[in-house]
Amino acid sequence: MRGGMAARSDPIAAIATAPGRGGIGVVRLSGDAIERFILPLTGKALAPRHATYTRFLDAAGIPLDAGIALYFPGPHSYTGEQVLELQGHGGPQVLQGVLERCIELGARLAEPGEFSRRAFLNGKLDLVQAEAVADLIDAGSREAARSALRSLDGEFSRHIHSVKDALIHLRMLVEATLDFPEEDVDFLHQADAWGKLADIDGKLDAVLARARQGVLLREGLNVVLMGQPNVGKSSLLNRLAGYDAAIVTEIAGTTRDTVREAIQIQGVPLHIIDTAGLRETEDPVEKMGIERAWAAVEKADVAVLLIDARHGVGAQEAAILARLGEIPVLTVHNKIDLGRDTPHVSPDGLELWLSAKTGMGLALLEERLLQLAGWRATGEGTFIARTRHVLALRRARDHLRVAVSAGTQLEFLAEELRLAQEALSEITGEFSADDLLGVIFSQFCIGK
Repeated sequence: MRGGMAARSDPIAAIATAPGRGGIGVVRLSGDAIERFILPLTGKALAPRHATYTRFLDAAGIPLDAGIALYFPGPHSYTGEQVLELQGHGGPQVLQGVLERCIELGARLAEPGEFSRRAFLNGKLDLVQAEAVADLIDAGSREAARSALRSLDGEFSRHIHSVKDALIHLRMLVEATLDFPEEDVDFLHQADAWGKLADIDGKLDAVLARARQGVLLREGLNVVLMGQPNVGKSSLLNRLAGYDAAIVTEIAGTTRDTVREAIQIQGVPLHIIDTAGLRETEDPVEKMGIERAWAAVEKADVAVLLIDARHGVGAQEAAILARLGEIPVLTVHNKIDLGRDTPHVSPDGLELWLSAKTGMGLALLEERLLQLAGWRATGEGTFIARTRHVLALRRARDHLRVAVSAGTQLEFLAEELRLAQEALSEITGEFSADDLLGVIFSQFCIGK
C-alpha cells in the first residue's frame, strides 16, 4: 500500500511488446493467483525464475504457439505480485490468441500503465522511477535514454531523498523547540538551524537546475523560424535538418504552411518550425499560412527572426519584433556569403551572423540555441525529469525562501518546512493525490 492507495491484485494480462509483426512477442500476466494459469497455458510446472521452452495451449490442449515461459513468484517480480511472461513469436494473430486464452482463464485486460502502477503501489518503484520507465521507452535521443535510465536506477530519487532527509532533521529541531517551551531560540542557534536551512536551500537549487536539464532532454525545445519572404528560413531549416526538408526557390512566398522538423543538438531534441514569410498579401492561401505562422510563435520557446544581412533590421522587422512580446528572440543575419561579414555573435548574444547556404556560422547558431534553452553541459549525468517535478521543486524552494524570512517566528518556520517536505514527497509519490496517479499511469502503454 502506498500513498493511501492499495494495489488491486486480480489477475491482469496484456501484450507487452509493440504492435505489429516481430521476431518475438511477449504476453505478460500479473496478480496474486497467477500460478493457476501455468498448467493450463503450458501443460507443465515451471521452476521459478528459470526459462522453460514449452508450447502455449488453447482450451483443447492444441498449441497456439511455442516459446519461452518465465514465472516470477511475488514479491520478487516487477510488480511485486506473481508474474508470468510468455515469450513467443511476434505475429499479431499469435499474440492475440495467447492473450485471449489468458482472458478465458480468468484474467482481465490490463489498463494502460497498470503493471507499472502496481509496481509503484507495491513499493517496487517510486513514482519518479515509474515515470522513468515510460520516458525510457519514449526517449527521442540516446542522451534522453541514458538520462531516463539514471532516473529508473534511482539517481533522481536519491537526490530528492537527500534533501528531504535534511529537511526532516531540521523540522525535528524546530518542532522540538515548539514542543518544549523551556527550550528557547538559542537552542536552534546552537544547532545551527539557519545554517542547515541555507544548506538545504543550496542543495535544492542544485537539484532544480539538473531537473530543468532533464525536462529539456525529455520535451525538447520548440524553435520557430520567422521573417519576411525569401530571407532563407527554409534554407536554414534544411541546413539544420541535414537534408531538403523544405522546398527552396527564389520565388517569394514559396512556403505557404508551417513545416516541422525534429533535430538533435548534443542529444537535446529541437523541434524546428519553418513558417510562411510575414508580409502584407492579398493571396488567401498565403494569408492562412501567415496566420499559422503567428499561431506557431505563440507556442514557441524561442523565435529565430531571419533577416538579410545586407539590409539589416528595417521597419518591417522592427514591427515583427514588437509583436513577439516576451518570447525569447534570436535575430539571425543570413546571407553573409553575399557580403563581407563573418560568422559571429553580438556581445549581448541576441544577434548572430551566418550563411544558411554555405553553413558558415551554423555551429554558432546551434550553440546559441542550446544556451537560450537553458542547456548547460556538465560533467554530471543528467537525469530525466518532467514539468511536474520542476513545479514541485519550485514550490519546495519557495516555501524554503519563506521559511528563511520567518526568522525566529518558529510557528511559521515549522509550517513552511512542512509544506516544503510535502512538495518534495509529491515527486516520489509518498504523498500523491489519487487523481494525479491516474493521469500519470494512463499515459503508459498497455503492457507496462
